Amino acid sequence: MQYLLMIYSEEGRWNQMTDSERQQGVAAYQAYTESLKKAEVLAGSNRLQHTNAATTVRLVDGKPQVLDGPFSDSKEQLGGYYLIDVPNLDAAIAWASRCPGAGYGTMEVRPIWTAPYDAPSAA
Repeated sequence: MQYLLMIYSEEGRWNQMTDSERQQGVAAYQAYTESLKKAEVLAGSNRLQHTNAATTVRLVDGKPQVLDGPFSDSKEQLGGYYLIDVPNLDAAIAWASRCPGAGYGTMEVRPIWTAPYDAPSAA
């Protein structure tokens, strides 16, 4: 089953780190990514640009309303993700807990909807 491991952190934190801390952070993510590849569970991953590059779109009275920036202000922002394919939620949680992002932010683990959507029947 596929799970999306979403990494939430304070995006300004990177700029507050020393060069040495940044190098250690990059190395930690490279090692984590390699371990996912070696275990053959990595389906995809990406780092996201900062929220000031985000565009939010919603429909208002059937017309698109486009806003610069994220949908909401919060202390932590979605900074990147890993898409993994593992047997169950316990395995996904184990991988999420090994991610460097778990040490300084929050990891959200969410299963991917793989089946066609079936609307619940009215009872």
